[in-house]
Amino acid sequence: MRNGTRFQQGLHHTVVDQTTWTVEAVKQVRYQVVEANGLFRPENDRLLTACPDAQIRRGDRRLVVIDHSVDRLHGDTIRAYFDHHGIAATVVPLQAHEAAKQWDSVTRVVDVMNAFGIDRRREPVLAIGGGVLTDVVGFAASLYRRGTPYVRIPTTLIGLVDAGVGVKTGVNYGTGKNRLGTYAPAMATFLDRTFLRTVDARHLSNGLAEILKVALVKSAELFDILETAGRAVRDDRFQGSTTELESAATVIIAEAIHLMLEELQPNLWESTLERCVDYGHTFSPTVEMHALPALLHGEAVNVDMALTTAIGRLRGDVTEAEAERIYRVMEDLDLPLWDPSLDTPDLLVDALTDTVRHRDGQQRLPLPVGIGQHRFVNDVTPEEIRRALFALRQRAGAAGAVARTTKENA
Repeated sequence: MRNGTRFQQGLHHTVVDQTTWTVEAVKQVRYQVVEANGLFRPENDRLLTACPDAQIRRGDRRLVVIDHSVDRLHGDTIRAYFDHHGIAATVVPLQAHEAAKQWDSVTRVVDVMNAFGIDRRREPVLAIGGGVLTDVVGFAASLYRRGTPYVRIPTTLIGLVDAGVGVKTGVNYGTGKNRLGTYAPAMATFLDRTFLRTVDARHLSNGLAEILKVALVKSAELFDILETAGRAVRDDRFQGSTTELESAATVIIAEAIHLMLEELQPNLWESTLERCVDYGHTFSPTVEMHALPALLHGEAVNVDMALTTAIGRLRGDVTEAEAERIYRVMEDLDLPLWDPSLDTPDLLVDALTDTVRHRDGQQRLPLPVGIGQHRFVNDVTPEEIRRALFALRQRAGAAGAVARTTKENA
């Protein structure tokens, strides 16, 4: 064999002194995000037919892992749906709150999958619950037999617009938020707003924080809708009890999802680390884990956004009037501007240091530019954080916009 290089469909074979093989391959990914209000009404067949890759036929069986609170509220309806359509559903409730987002929950799901005896190519696991539940089940599915398909049915607002539409799974480890995880898209996500009828105002605000996030960095128009109708839509639990509320609820959810997917699709595996959807997620992972159980995820994200708005104000990227509009919308949505953990500035400096490790040695910190635009910076200093904290504390203290104690909810 002569020395040289040969190429064949992504396989590079180089022969010089010693042989080297280089393998290149592209993994094709396709998943669907399907609007399906009233998903478990007996006459609704969207769950059975809407996703060509995950159709369910009479006589099939499915493993259904469901948030225990969702099971209490909706379990009878869900079981009746599967019975009506002749589906043999094994329904397994799981505790799924932030404190339970741990490795033990993953192994419990794996044990259930093993006992069920899944035919991994033909029997996708169904995950019904909030973001914690879908993250845990997605992680377990990605590990079981090196990858078992699953379908997400989020039941919280944060699940509908954030956790349910991306490809990341994960659990917390030690003091690290989502420190263990995988990139594992569900075959499909079904979005059913009727679940939000049983979600309380605080948890709806929790999801609105993630919607506000994409508005602040990508869409002044979405921000305007949140400013004028966000509170009313939340109080109506996104159920559209009037024509105006239905229109606003539909636009808010659809636009938030579209803006998220617009950012995610070209960069699903995060090969590009400058991601505007990381806005609100620089300091919040550390703050959230430090404050557990006092802060919900979206509340921690909002505290982060309030702080980075203050940084933007100090840098001249956000005017005083724009900052005040942002803070007023946060307050109108009952989102905290401040958490007592911010009384320790070194915690935020440590958070930024950890973020730099996660982002390949640079801050890559998205900051708002006005409302609806952003830029990335790599030069935020501890002194700048302290100055922003001082300004934010004055604003938050004057309004009493401090986080409250959490409570469990579906």
